[in-house]
Amino acid sequence: MKKTLAINSSESSKLDRKTIERNRRVHMKSLCHQLSSLVPPNLKPSKSKLMLGQQDQLDLAARYIKHMTERIEKLKRQKEQAMSSNQSNDYRKMLNKNVNTKLPIFELRDLGSCIQVMLVSGLNKTFMLYEVISVLEEEGAEVVNASFSTIGDKTFYVVHAQVKISRVGVETTRVCERLQELITPLEIWPEDG
Repeated sequence: MKKTLAINSSESSKLDRKTIERNRRVHMKSLCHQLSSLVPPNLKPSKSKLMLGQQDQLDLAARYIKHMTERIEKLKRQKEQAMSSNQSNDYRKMLNKNVNTKLPIFELRDLGSCIQVMLVSGLNKTFMLYEVISVLEEEGAEVVNASFSTIGDKTFYVVHAQVKISRVGVETTRVCERLQELITPLEIWPEDG
């Protein structure tokens, strides 16, 4: 009798494992189908081709996820640029109200892998925009966007750059010093001698 119970219990444990494995496979198949259904139909191959196998569906979903991740990052960068543009517009309004502000005005923002340079100068500026871009590039940054606008007797420059080599980075204090030397009028410099 004990032998019969032992055989029955081993057979039932085999059945339980088979049932568990079958349920797991059904569940995984359901999840794969659900993932595949999230991929837009225009990215799936046409119906004239054979039905995609499960591995092909997973590969397609992985490519779609990667594409969407890159798109999200691109939209985040555009949002940051738009936000910084709005901040610079607020900055311009503030400068137009405060006429006694000494020019040139220089601000550098370190945003991690990105750098934003904002300059405000009068019409008698001592630097050119390409010189600012050269300093940034010599210090290891790649200029992504540069713009300027003139309002009244003031010129506003906004330069966006990102680090060329993320491991090395950019020494922002050195960039700041070099740009300060570039934009400061010569008559303000102390005389040697």
